[in-house]
Amino acid sequence: MLCDESHEMLESYGAWGLKKFMGREYMGINRISYVIDEGGKIEHVFEKVNTKTHAQDVLVLL
Repeated sequence: MLCDESHEMLESYGAWGLKKFMGREYMGINRISYVIDEGGKIEHVFEKVNTKTHAQDVLVLL
């Protein structure tokens, strides 16, 4: 887990953006997962993470 108070890394990965909840809009962290290879290349992006199935979704790629 990383601490990114300036949101610089979050913004570069597209994980910081506008969210909506109960009619209210605010800036926050979007739930996105990246599979990154040993060389630092992004192999896969999960833009809509389902917390109930995410672990299995990632294992399917391996």
